[in-house]
Amino acid sequence: MTGFWARLLGREPVPDAVADALADSEAVVATAQAPDGMLVVTSWGIWPPGGERLGWHEIAKATWDKVSLVVTPTSAEQIAPGTELLTDGRPLRFRLVEPGKVPQAVQERVTQSIRTRNRRELPGGGVWVLQRRVPGRDGLVLQVRPDPGTDPVAARRLAEGIAARLQEEP
Repeated sequence: MTGFWARLLGREPVPDAVADALADSEAVVATAQAPDGMLVVTSWGIWPPGGERLGWHEIAKATWDKVSLVVTPTSAEQIAPGTELLTDGRPLRFRLVEPGKVPQAVQERVTQSIRTRNRRELPGGGVWVLQRRVPGRDGLVLQVRPDPGTDPVAARRLAEGIAARLQEEP
């Protein structure tokens, strides 16, 4: 639903490409205009202008600096079923003309996707061990997210050890 009808019904305007790609149980929460298109926030993640959805479990962090929303995406390597080793991607900056509810909605949903959070110190830094909800799926995924500079071998070893212990549990 776009333009006139969206405003008339009190709904957020959504680009047709995003509206057509939404999952059945995915709801639009907020939108904001960026110079290159509409940024759409849903119950499942962020739809950047002209891009694919970035799920809440795929975002390491999101910040708002009064002008731009900065989102750090992650890529995940499956260590074992239900256990992932994350790598931070290049931060994405979205300059928002009128941010409205977007910064708050993003912050809340990234935080709500995390069920547990534990810190482990390793050579060169540390890792966050997170249990997160994945939109549209039952259960949790365990993610190991190293800080920049953390020994990658130590981070992988920790992720593999956690995965092995989880597989042993009944």
